[in-house]
Amino acid sequence: MKRYSKLVSTVWLSLLSVLAWSQNNKKKDYDIKEVHKTNEEIIIDGIANESVWEEQEWHPIDQLWLGDAYSPDDFSGRYKLVWDPSGLYLLAEITDDILLDNYEDPLTKWWDEDCLEIFIDENNSGGDHQFNHSAFAYHVDLKGNVVDVTPNQTGKLYNSHVLSERVSTGNITYWEVKILLYDDTYVDDSEQQPQQLSAGKKMGFALAYCDNDSSEHRENFIGSSNHPGFKQDLGWKDASVFGTLILKE
Repeated sequence: MKRYSKLVSTVWLSLLSVLAWSQNNKKKDYDIKEVHKTNEEIIIDGIANESVWEEQEWHPIDQLWLGDAYSPDDFSGRYKLVWDPSGLYLLAEITDDILLDNYEDPLTKWWDEDCLEIFIDENNSGGDHQFNHSAFAYHVDLKGNVVDVTPNQTGKLYNSHVLSERVSTGNITYWEVKILLYDDTYVDDSEQQPQQLSAGKKMGFALAYCDNDSSEHRENFIGSSNHPGFKQDLGWKDASVFGTLILKE
């Protein structure tokens, strides 16, 4: 009987430990932003002439995650978001005095060239996504190629997941982007359909820009979130540091 009681106590303590771990590691809603629905068709052409863009507020890209301090002439950025059932739409305005595309091959050191980096977690679950598709860290380069790391620990093009066009005038570039959302059952090279979005849905999100003017490696990594995990370069590994989007009508 004593042995049975001891076994029950051990099992109970183990269950409590698992529950405590789950609660402590559950993603907390952070940097919460409400994103409004659009009924207007958005043409992905890099020209923000849809009226819905005029109605949305700008959010800054102003947090230095990695690299040296920069001046506003070197970089400044901001973005807007809307959604419809088919996906999430992003408009980014980037001021960058030098646009650098070092490598012809989009799978060569894609993080060291000028690019947008879109962090997206379809169900806002957080947790490890370094070598799995629980979440994505899409790098969108100057040619529109989209790269993330696969479960095989190699880079892969995900151009069908993120549709983008950019228009540059002087030092200012507008990126217009549509992001299709895939859940954590996604398997590479599958026929899986993107998720349909609806009001009330939460998703993990952050946005960043890799800036490189003349170096072998990126000189600055500037993002939208002040979560300390991004300054430890955790964004591409741990979706728990992502902010939270809440979809609204």
